[in-house]
Amino acid sequence: MNVGFALALAFGIGVVAGLRTFTAPAVTAWAAHLHWLNLSSSHLTFMDSAWAVAIFSLGVAVESVGDQIPNTAAGTAAPQLAGRIITGSLTGACLGIAGSAAAWLGVVMGAIGSLVGAFGGYSARAGLVRALHAPDSAIAIPEDLVAIGLGLLLVSRF
Repeated sequence: MNVGFALALAFGIGVVAGLRTFTAPAVTAWAAHLHWLNLSSSHLTFMDSAWAVAIFSLGVAVESVGDQIPNTAAGTAAPQLAGRIITGSLTGACLGIAGSAAAWLGVVMGAIGSLVGAFGGYSARAGLVRALHAPDSAIAIPEDLVAIGLGLLLVSRF
């Protein structure tokens, strides 16, 4: 695989983490567990374990429910943003390594992608809520589906 393409995928999975904190590591863990991603010779080999799949998948479920609660903080608030940067960095490193790029480059691309996803997703969601005069939850559910679909598309490129 071309290293530049692998880094573009790392950026993309970071965007997914910016949209939904746990979706990026969940789809990455599933991809590693299903042997779509080869992380066996790296420090990130734990991502292919059943434990990682279960924990991150549970995180997706909890986050999806929590996102429906009206007083949930925005994904751009400091604690939420930090979590998105961390999971974007982790999953960016996974995709970078799987694509034969340097892990640190995957970390950087994943972190940058998570910032783009968090702030871009927040702006898009707020704009859609205003433009459609819809409740926030009506936009949150399709946003979940977009994040899952995009994540699966990205990890299936290996």
